[in-house]
Amino acid sequence: MNLRKWFFLFWSTMAVGMLVCVVIGSIMLLTDQEFGFLGFEATGFNALMMGISGLMIGAFSQMGFFAYLTLNYIALSVFRKKYLWNTLQGYTTLFAVFMLGYVLFEDRTNDWFFWVLPLITLIASLGVSWLKVKQTNKSAFVPTMFLMFVITFIEAWPALQGETNIAAIVFMMFPLFICNAYQNMMMHRLLKKETTDSASVPAKSAG
Repeated sequence: MNLRKWFFLFWSTMAVGMLVCVVIGSIMLLTDQEFGFLGFEATGFNALMMGISGLMIGAFSQMGFFAYLTLNYIALSVFRKKYLWNTLQGYTTLFAVFMLGYVLFEDRTNDWFFWVLPLITLIASLGVSWLKVKQTNKSAFVPTMFLMFVITFIEAWPALQGETNIAAIVFMMFPLFICNAYQNMMMHRLLKKETTDSASVPAKSAG
């Protein structure tokens, strides 16, 4: 992975975050005019603020993604065996599904939402993991599930703390999930392209 490809992944993830935030924020503003800063009459200003928020969420997603890649590298060097690290990720993901439902459900006014949120995220994570396996191999399933579920919730944890605000949670969780899915699905494409480009250089030299 060269610097040019990292830079492409960085700005494109921020662009995805901005686009998703503007779309989801506009939908929420249409259904709840109190969601925006100055109500529906200031749609342009609200869209600008949503876009800026999306850029920040995209950058935050990048930080979480790179942190996971670093963790993955360290864990593989510690465990030595890839299946051991994958097993730990699998158990952690299953544990997080049940624990998040309980922790978020406890002492909340909108109890139903904090059971539905982990379940919806789990189903969406399964969908992304299935696509990843279809495009790569079976060993990608568990790491993708860990990234899409556990890492996404870790990144979104600040929005889940304090006073229950469903709109704020959705506004942060949805773009974070999409940005993480985008990075995860782009990574193998970028690496595959780099491998192909590297292989073509000796071929041209031999010619």
